[in-house]
Amino acid sequence: MYITEDVIKRLAEQYGQPQSWYASMFCYPDEFEMIRASQKDGRNHDVTVYIMKADKIVVNAKHFYPPGLFRAPSGGVNKDENFHEGVRREMSEETGCEMKLKRFLLHTEATFYRREPDGKVITDETVQWRSLVFSADYTSGDFNFSDHHEIREVSLADWEDFERFSHTMRKTAIGGFHYRAALHDRVRQILFPR
Repeated sequence: MYITEDVIKRLAEQYGQPQSWYASMFCYPDEFEMIRASQKDGRNHDVTVYIMKADKIVVNAKHFYPPGLFRAPSGGVNKDENFHEGVRREMSEETGCEMKLKRFLLHTEATFYRREPDGKVITDETVQWRSLVFSADYTSGDFNFSDHHEIREVSLADWEDFERFSHTMRKTAIGGFHYRAALHDRVRQILFPR
């Protein structure tokens, strides 16, 4: 699990108490197995960071994303790695930027259910996942990211672009996209309450 409740408590003391969100998502078998495979050594988390560069947000796209689709970068802290060092490493690898965490926005607890091609949901096969979501300030970097295996492109986006990103994600059958779209929406509600 790596990210213990004690770590989350210390992060909340340092960056503010996050909102909590519980989600259930459905994934077809290939995606479900991919998420499960990412849980090596018991990992069950990602750290998602909305990096602000002036009035823009640093976003990236993975190789399989359709053109024009981006999201806030995320990554996992390695086992026995300091949380802050792990986040800095992941953001540098995925965006080519240095950043400073600013606010702990959201702590999610998600359950991914396996959905068969015929639509049947296998309720006794689940993957538990959590996302720790932060805002951050861009401090330096030229967007020359190093993780070319996972990341195709880095760009800057406006908050309004996230509506389009979420819409595109929801038109797919990819459970992880539906999760990210909902996460984008929650972050916007936190930052821009109506």
